[in-house]
Amino acid sequence: MKFHREGYPTLGLTLLIGAIFLAVAWFLGNSILFKVVAAFFVFLLIVVLQFFRDPSRNKPAEDDGLFYTPADGKIVVIEKTTETEYLKKECIQVSVFMSPLNVHINRNPTSGEVLYEKYHPGKYLAAWNPKSSTENERWTTVYGSKSGPIVIRQIAGALARRIVNNLKKGDQVKQSEEMGFIKFGSRVDIFLPVDAQIMVKEGDVVRSPMTLIAKL
Repeated sequence: MKFHREGYPTLGLTLLIGAIFLAVAWFLGNSILFKVVAAFFVFLLIVVLQFFRDPSRNKPAEDDGLFYTPADGKIVVIEKTTETEYLKKECIQVSVFMSPLNVHINRNPTSGEVLYEKYHPGKYLAAWNPKSSTENERWTTVYGSKSGPIVIRQIAGALARRIVNNLKKGDQVKQSEEMGFIKFGSRVDIFLPVDAQIMVKEGDVVRSPMTLIAKL
């Protein structure tokens, strides 16, 4: 299993802090303290490696009429709503909650041109809070698919403090390729046409790029 490049700074910092605390415990000559510190940082290292893992997955055949989940996690919202930033009309919102245990790589759910992308600074409300979609730190990306514009919104959660988005306006992207990364717990909102056939239900666990979200 590969380790995502976004994790190297965090891994390096974890190892450095761990080495410092272990050195202090060793210098104090307290064997019990040394064992406790060592056990804690081994656990922390496992958590970091787990979070930034980049597992190899089979990619589905490219199909403009099929929309795959851009993120791993759990479906927490499926509802009609009005997307106010770009579409400014009624659509279907599907939201995926990403816990710290999920793979946090985000992938293109469809192929097409990037019509719009914008970063918004904001709060760090819990990712399952409905207000997080409009008040939290977030990054909006709009794909110009053959079925019309599709909006994806990466949202930082209470723990996530950095959203990575690799796309720029005008980019031509392919389905299932990496679009970005969100560190620690977070959420991804998807805004689809009202006539989209939704293929998931609330509570479903989804994996990118393998789970089909909708047929357009």
